[in-house]
Amino acid sequence: MKHDPFKQFLEAETEQQTAELQETMNKAGYSLFYDFLDSFKKHIHLFRDEEAEQMKALVAKARKILPNPGAISPSWTYIWDKLDNMINYKVRVLLAVAPDDRNGDWQVLIDNPSTNREVACYPGLTFYDAAYVYAQFRPELEKNEYIRMQKIQTHITEFGERQGIVHHKIVAE
Repeated sequence: MKHDPFKQFLEAETEQQTAELQETMNKAGYSLFYDFLDSFKKHIHLFRDEEAEQMKALVAKARKILPNPGAISPSWTYIWDKLDNMINYKVRVLLAVAPDDRNGDWQVLIDNPSTNREVACYPGLTFYDAAYVYAQFRPELEKNEYIRMQKIQTHITEFGERQGIVHHKIVAE
């Protein structure tokens, strides 16, 4: 069975358990920590309103166990700040949209109107998927960029010809 560092992290409560996890992370290096972060991000993706404080506490716990993730890879020097920001932005979205208004299709747009680059669009998302995408990209916006999360009220989706058949899908709420 594959070792699950995130499960071990969640279960670590005693000083001995956290010390063992810290030692494992420091010895195993990049690949184990990458898996750990991947699981952590999935946890951020899945958390709901009532779990926000628990998620913030998990980042604080991770920061204590591995205070210098940049030693494993320089690209992770500020990973705890990034995860903390993701949680804060997701919480901001959760507070801004009432639970009764979360159904339907959502999309996230990222654009910089000062450049001629394409707009990044993540369409056809559930509310929670859109909240995660928003939280993932919002902390890294550059000057003049903006991010928009919006609920789609009406959309028309058409697919090109496939073997002589045209497929249409029209959805309106």
